Amino acid sequence: MGFADKVVFVTGAGQGMGRAILQHFGSSGARVVAADINADAAAAAIAGFGANGLALACNVADPASVKSAFEAVAERFGRVDVVINSAGIGSVDAFLDTPDDNWMRVLGVNLTGTFLCCREGARLMQKCGAKGAIINVSSTAAMSGEGPSHYCASKAGVMGLTRSIARELAASGIRVNTIVPGPTNTPMMAGIPDEWMQSMIKAIPLGRMCEPEEIARVAAFLASDDAGFITGQNIAVNGGMAFI
Repeated sequence: MGFADKVVFVTGAGQGMGRAILQHFGSSGARVVAADINADAAAAAIAGFGANGLALACNVADPASVKSAFEAVAERFGRVDVVINSAGIGSVDAFLDTPDDNWMRVLGVNLTGTFLCCREGARLMQKCGAKGAIINVSSTAAMSGEGPSHYCASKAGVMGLTRSIARELAASGIRVNTIVPGPTNTPMMAGIPDEWMQSMIKAIPLGRMCEPEEIARVAAFLASDDAGFITGQNIAVNGGMAFI
């Protein structure tokens, strides 16, 4: 799948899933924008892409930061064709002991951040006339309920957001879909207690965690013309541990 004429904006691009996605598109010829709250990590993610790469420090939970990021994309490349919302955080909190700040922080990044980037990305797509693709990243936890309440709620919200805006943006030729990964070998997973992680792996029929590159390949498919009639869908990439 060639993306030589496309501009691809990826949040959470400094590590894990986001970095794998960005590098997959960059290796396919796209002009790639690495948006991450860690400016150094964003810069490292685009190393080797030269003029086809742009690194931006962006706090996706902050409307002003997101707006500024897309303004920088418009100034540098004049357009955006693909927006991938991969930024996400979690916190190991029991429901009854969840601090208010943790609830707001997780919802702020995972759900509000996705909303803000969808909105600004769609605005730029419409402005430049791009029949683009927006790809959000949810989690199998949104369906299973296995995980902290704020994380499950935020990822379920992402799926609902996708369905709503897919309907609204279809008239503009903008497709919106969600990738729903199962446990994936990322830095976020490294913070989960080993007993919990092993329990999750046992629940996966394929018997292993997903690798970030496998998510990247699904993202590339959803962004490509091969997926031109797919919108508003949740695509599970979880080794069979749950069915949507």
